[in-house]
Amino acid sequence: MSKQHTSVRSYGILLHEGRVALVRSSNPHHDPPLWWLPGGGIDFGEAPEETLIREFEEETGLVVHEPALLAVTSDIRRRDNGDRIHTVRILYTVALHSGELRHEIHGTTDHAAWFVLEELATLNIADYARAAIDAVQPK
Repeated sequence: MSKQHTSVRSYGILLHEGRVALVRSSNPHHDPPLWWLPGGGIDFGEAPEETLIREFEEETGLVVHEPALLAVTSDIRRRDNGDRIHTVRILYTVALHSGELRHEIHGTTDHAAWFVLEELATLNIADYARAAIDAVQPK
C-alpha cells in the first residue's frame, strides 16, 4: 500500500556578481544530473529562515543573510516506490555574507557551483528552481 507524506522545505536564491549558486542532486538516477537551489527540510521547531541559512552553508559552504520571502510553491509527485509526496517549498532571496564555495559530502547534493545566468539554459534544473530564478532575474 502506498503512503502519502508532506514535506516542508526552505530554499534560497543567491544571485551574486551575475551568477547564481546551485547544487546538484546526488541521486545517480538523475540523468542528466539535476540541479536545484540550496536548501532543505525544516527541522521541528526551526524557523524557515534558520533552515535556509543552515542548509545553504551545509550544501555550499557559503554563509547567507538577509532572507526575503519570494514565494511559496507546492507540488505532488509519486516516488519510485509508489508513495506520494506533497512538497511545500518556501523560497527566499538571500545575500552573500561570507564563505568559500565547497561541496557537501554524504548528503542529498554532491556538488555546488556558480553559474552565470546565460548558462542556465543548458542545465537540467528542477522546475521550481528555474521558475524562481526567472522571477528574480533582472529584466
